[in-house]
Amino acid sequence: MSHIDDLPENLAATFDILASAASELQDPWWVFGGAGMALSGLSEWRVPDVDVMTSPRDARRLIEALHGEAIEDPGEGLFRSQVFGEILTTPVPIEVMAMMDVRAGADWTPVIFTTRQGVELDGGTIYIPTVSEQIEKCRLFGRPKDLQRAERLETLLR
Repeated sequence: MSHIDDLPENLAATFDILASAASELQDPWWVFGGAGMALSGLSEWRVPDVDVMTSPRDARRLIEALHGEAIEDPGEGLFRSQVFGEILTTPVPIEVMAMMDVRAGADWTPVIFTTRQGVELDGGTIYIPTVSEQIEKCRLFGRPKDLQRAERLETLLR
């Protein structure tokens, strides 16, 4: 039995819905954050939403396909995205982002994934960054919860 079999039913169902809808996307996309951690082997990790990063074109396409809502990003706080949308029609909510930046002091740093590995599920393939890249992004985000995530992800590399 793999860690995929240990995912909560509502999360597994959301991944299947996402994999099916995202099979129509034209550009690379990734699941990251807590959902990426769960797919990497930390299936006990609580996942309140599924974070997806893709291109602006495919973000709009995915939001529309899953009957979500594009939300104007005020560009305040720690993160900003050229396209941001929430999908509340899935068992676990999905947040879709494109061209995301994280604030580092007064500057904005682009959040760019360079690694991509497929996780095969019943509904299709979900793509995630490698564990090492997930750790790197958690440290870039820098919030206490992100640093805890990095620490937990490091256990997968030991």
